[in-house]
Amino acid sequence: MRAIDTNVLVRFLTRDDPDQWAKAQALIEGGDIFVATTVLLETERVLRSGYAYARADIVNALRTFAGLPGVTLEAPEVAAQALAWMQSGMDFADALHLAACRRCDSFYSFDSRLIEASPDGVQIVQP
Repeated sequence: MRAIDTNVLVRFLTRDDPDQWAKAQALIEGGDIFVATTVLLETERVLRSGYAYARADIVNALRTFAGLPGVTLEAPEVAAQALAWMQSGMDFADALHLAACRRCDSFYSFDSRLIEASPDGVQIVQP
């Protein structure tokens, strides 16, 4: 299995550099690709901040990528839940943190916006 970095995924999704896109495409379409959760986190930030992608476009791009044959996510259920919460308006990083902690009884944060955005069934409390 071969792991890819954020810059490879961003080149693949944005096609902003034709030469690097072709290399990223060949690598990813070759299959047997592993993607760490941290790469997804950084990719979302780059697409949002660096490329001004809309929330819906980021969700769609990451879901489409994750569904490609030969692509394995580190934690597919965590990524799927985080993308669903992001689609509903939650910040992706916050959603990813929460999804990764689903087995815990509660999640503690000083972030009042996160507490207000808490999805159903997730207890977020201020310490």
